[in-house]
Amino acid sequence: MRLRSLFLTVLVICLSMICWGADGEAPKKLYEGDTLQVLLITGGCCHNYLFQSLALTKGVEERADVEFTVVNDGGTGTRAKIDLYDDPDWAKPYDVIIHNECFADTQDPDYIRKITAGHKAGKPAVVIHCAMHTYRSAEIDDWREFLGVTSRHHEHQSRYPVKVTKEDHPVMKGWTRDWVTPKDELYIVEKLWPKATALATSKSEKTGEDQPVIWVNDYEGTRVFGTTYGHSDDTFRDAVFIDLVTRGLLWAAGKLD
Repeated sequence: MRLRSLFLTVLVICLSMICWGADGEAPKKLYEGDTLQVLLITGGCCHNYLFQSLALTKGVEERADVEFTVVNDGGTGTRAKIDLYDDPDWAKPYDVIIHNECFADTQDPDYIRKITAGHKAGKPAVVIHCAMHTYRSAEIDDWREFLGVTSRHHEHQSRYPVKVTKEDHPVMKGWTRDWVTPKDELYIVEKLWPKATALATSKSEKTGEDQPVIWVNDYEGTRVFGTTYGHSDDTFRDAVFIDLVTRGLLWAAGKLD
């Protein structure tokens, strides 16, 4: 795994806190084949992105033949424009891009379109949690159309049961039917875009309404997999969550069909 960040300085400490599988069992291998190159983009406010990145990369690499490059940039605020996207070919070396960043107040349309252009050109993606609130202050809809959902706020943290609504989808086949999240946030989805398909929902404890929490999107022919869960460290310690993200990544790359 190649890391372009300061992650390695605390690698041993953080990895010692990560648990995988029941009773220490090795996770099931979901993909063996040519190594997929995956770029994880992370950073911003409100989350422990150092731990999450270590947990995610370690967990996915145990389940699939992938190699990660991690870019943790932009600080810990809500406004950032990271240098990565200045290169028009920023996405080309990778098979899949994972967005797990949190920059709600970045609004520059030209900057946002540098990002979506890489995906519009055909680069598959996985979007996690606060990626849905990233660029939420922007007037343009380009990022939201790419995500497949529009969300601007969340409800309180709780342990939310997840109901699978699309059992025949490749991501859901073989995945659990009785997952209750670790303590996490429920995002309120204002709009499910026309080419997005909800795969699972959770019920609001305030309103009783079902909210999409796992979905796939067709972004002009590009596959995008998303989940609004991923706020807490405990979620990233959860083997079921890591299985989900791995399955979503493999589906986006065309390796799960």
